[in-house]
Amino acid sequence: MNRRLGAAIAAASLLSLAACGSSSSNDDASGGPWNYTDGRGEKISLDAAPKKIVAQSSMAAALNDLGVKGIVGTFGPLKGADGGVDRQADGLDPGKVTDVTGGGDYGDVNLEDLAGLNPDIVATYQYLPDQPWYLSPEVATEVNKLVPTAVIDFEGKTLIETLDAVEALAKKFGADIKTSEVEKSHQDFEAAADRLKSAGDKLGDRKIIATSPSPDIFYVSDPHKSPDLSYYLEELGLPIVEPKGVKKADYFEALSWENADKYDGEIALYDARVGAEGLKTYDKQPVWQKVEAGKNRAYVPWQSVAPPSYEAYAKIMNEI
Repeated sequence: MNRRLGAAIAAASLLSLAACGSSSSNDDASGGPWNYTDGRGEKISLDAAPKKIVAQSSMAAALNDLGVKGIVGTFGPLKGADGGVDRQADGLDPGKVTDVTGGGDYGDVNLEDLAGLNPDIVATYQYLPDQPWYLSPEVATEVNKLVPTAVIDFEGKTLIETLDAVEALAKKFGADIKTSEVEKSHQDFEAAADRLKSAGDKLGDRKIIATSPSPDIFYVSDPHKSPDLSYYLEELGLPIVEPKGVKKADYFEALSWENADKYDGEIALYDARVGAEGLKTYDKQPVWQKVEAGKNRAYVPWQSVAPPSYEAYAKIMNEI
């Protein structure tokens, strides 16, 4: 199988690069003025290619996978509860970057720490229009006053399109995306996809339900709204439950635990961000225990937010 090199996907990828962020000049960041139009249509012009980059932690990890130099800071999840790197930033060394995440709610950035790094550019992505990942609207405005912000648009894009768009940005940052390491990551991705497709073929009539638990709400994810689940369903044929009650702007159907048996499934992908304690939430819900996945504790961790690189997703698919 060679999905990425297929004509249809190649065409989609070219369209994606145009939509997600590109520039009319200096694509290899080899010198002179640097120009980039991001996924929002924002045009960024610098005297030279960025040398100091602050990026959302998952984006930073993906850029690091692709050999981008000069990542000096991150915001968003970086360290896990065990003191190691958070899976959302897998591959980064927390000791080699400065975490400028603020101490407030989601999307907060310590502006003083950010300014102290004197970065040339900030990089992140978005799933919804004008909602940069891990930047609240107020903070995004303040950050952009300090330093230009490049945002790749993931809304409505396939997994392949998102990964290719990040590679295009890495190239703009001066990375060589034709190295043997990057080529191997593509090969590893294809091999992992083949393996996962084969595993799905063996499931027969059994269903997979992608979920996330909270104390009061049971979330059933819509595979069509998430680039990774959509890829698993539409490209690899995994039999993932497709909930019918998802609101247009949401990524999931929110159910009370009393209705946790609305959809049946023999295997539950659970959002790994909830951790071991969150996983225990399922065991406290008697209605969920009526579902085959709950009855048999057939849980498989799902890395719902991960570095958008071929290397990261090869690893994730092999874990599944």
